[in-house]
Amino acid sequence: MILQSLKIALESLWSNKMRSFLSMLGIIIGVGAVIAIVSVGTGSTQQVTSSITDLGSNMITIYPRTPRGQGGRVSSASSQDKFSLELTDYIEKFCPSVIKVIPVKQVSGRLISDDINVNSTILGTKIDYAEVNNYEVDRGNFISEKDNQERRQVIVLGSQLAEDLFEDDNPIGKKIKLDYENHAYMFEVIGLMKEKGSTIGGNLDDQAYIPLSVAMDKLTNSDYVTSYIAQAASTEKASTAVSELEYFMVKFLEDEDQEQFRIISQDEILDTVSSVTGTMSMMLGGIAAISLLVGGIGIMNIMLVSVTERTREIGVRKALGARNVHILFQFLMESLNLSSLGGILGIGFGWVAAYFLSQYGDWPMVIAPLSVGLAFGFALFIGIFFGLYPAMKAAKMNPVDALRYE
Repeated sequence: MILQSLKIALESLWSNKMRSFLSMLGIIIGVGAVIAIVSVGTGSTQQVTSSITDLGSNMITIYPRTPRGQGGRVSSASSQDKFSLELTDYIEKFCPSVIKVIPVKQVSGRLISDDINVNSTILGTKIDYAEVNNYEVDRGNFISEKDNQERRQVIVLGSQLAEDLFEDDNPIGKKIKLDYENHAYMFEVIGLMKEKGSTIGGNLDDQAYIPLSVAMDKLTNSDYVTSYIAQAASTEKASTAVSELEYFMVKFLEDEDQEQFRIISQDEILDTVSSVTGTMSMMLGGIAAISLLVGGIGIMNIMLVSVTERTREIGVRKALGARNVHILFQFLMESLNLSSLGGILGIGFGWVAAYFLSQYGDWPMVIAPLSVGLAFGFALFIGIFFGLYPAMKAAKMNPVDALRYE
């Protein structure tokens, strides 16, 4: 009975090819949209996760917060006034899961080379900054310990910044001027960093790097840094390092509510990104699934039309001995064929859409087998659910009335 019903169903669908295709269109679009959206969400999440991982090895950043006074006004006291160089040594001493702490002094200024000038972020830091951030030198050298000790006015340029200032020329050994708060400082370019790209913290290729001592003593005349970058001993100890840092900073700043500092780790960023992208994927996938319901309504509509058109055929079959279950199974098989063929075509459509979207967005194409299985299974369920009423209507038809139908 199954093979015979399948043959009859396929013959019926083939005899009305255009109508059958239009009926399947909602299923095709729905299944394809679900697969493509889940693929985009997974691929973009992998890309962002990779970018965050590339930020550095077990990197934890400690920022001062702007304290608030009563009524939401900014307090006159500043927590940044406690972010000193001495605090770096204390953190390394009292946080055993932290192996390195790098102070960073960030300023903004205008870099000038001949008649070209570019606004840029300049970071005063130490030699370990490049290692902790997985940031490699393309040409020349990074800031050395001797540069910091002797307060040498040397500078290392990000790849995009070097291209903006010198175009295709080799910048190593050339002089550039830094205009900071209406004061001009001459720097010698000693290094060029490899292309790193945009990250959560900004575009590293647009930044420049100078000795921390120069940024603090010559540029800002300040005893305090902008932030600390801490490196955990290992990936497994990263969460422990965050807990140790929080405990130390709370005790040191006497800030139980953590209103004066903020600690951001890679795990926190990854959890946030995964949560956001997961929620967005589920929401968009749910919207795409609505088209599956629309496709199911289309299938039910076309099956009701088919039952009406084939009323005399149903009467003849019943007169020749076909039972209600045979008629029910025949029309249910047609509905299931529509949804299953639509699901198969939808998988192909979703794969093609995911490929082109990944090429456009420059992220890896990831087809999740679970999304394919769920989308196809839902399509089959839609076919059965929306095909059941027309099939039952055909099965319950009185053969005498069916034979007399015009």
